[in-house]
Amino acid sequence: MSLPSSPHLLSTTASSRFQPLILNSTVSIEPPFLGFKGTPCFVEKHNCCLSVKPFGVSQKRVTKISCSMNMSAQQSDDHGKMKLDHLIDKARKLWDNSPESVKIFPWNKALDNFIQLILDLILVVVKYLAVPVFAVTSLSEMSYCAHERKLRLVPIPVLFGVAVAGILKATALELSPHLKDAEVPWHLIAIAIFFTLIKLPGPYYPYWGRIIIPHFANGVLLRTLWFAILWYRRPKTVNMPGSS
Repeated sequence: MSLPSSPHLLSTTASSRFQPLILNSTVSIEPPFLGFKGTPCFVEKHNCCLSVKPFGVSQKRVTKISCSMNMSAQQSDDHGKMKLDHLIDKARKLWDNSPESVKIFPWNKALDNFIQLILDLILVVVKYLAVPVFAVTSLSEMSYCAHERKLRLVPIPVLFGVAVAGILKATALELSPHLKDAEVPWHLIAIAIFFTLIKLPGPYYPYWGRIIIPHFANGVLLRTLWFAILWYRRPKTVNMPGSS
């Protein structure tokens, strides 16, 4: 039996190895494939022709899109900075071209006076609204304690709050002695604001918190209100020019 010659054998093996493939759909092939190491790829059929496309192309497109987005964000930031610099330059030129009377005007003092006027208005509103609001909220809290049959416990947190208010006032005057001669009792206002913020969420506290905390704050506020009345009734010292 005769064996086929080597050229004939090579031609038959080559022809059988390179026969055309018939693919009905897109086939996904995991790496490694055809020398593409570490890169996923897929094969598509285009009229009996095979084409290999790595998935890394989509990643490159995403990278390009992100780079373009970063560049656009940087351009918008630079545009905003240019606008701000332009406004600052315009304001500086306007100030330089303004008359001398405008430059000499005490703008800082006017701003201080305006802020003081706003604070005085707020203090007047608070002074006339504090007592009615305090009375209404205290009656509401007393009625809740009466409904829960805990009215006999009310004096204990009230007296404790009165004592705490005295301690806080003395501590504030020791830390800042200039508050004794101030026109506005800022330390009393700070104490009142702090314990008002503690008093207002009273209905949202737990059961015993609704009974104790609001009345403790009421004691502090009552004593603070009394301190404020004494503050405004005190005789004001007037320094005479010849007094030492």
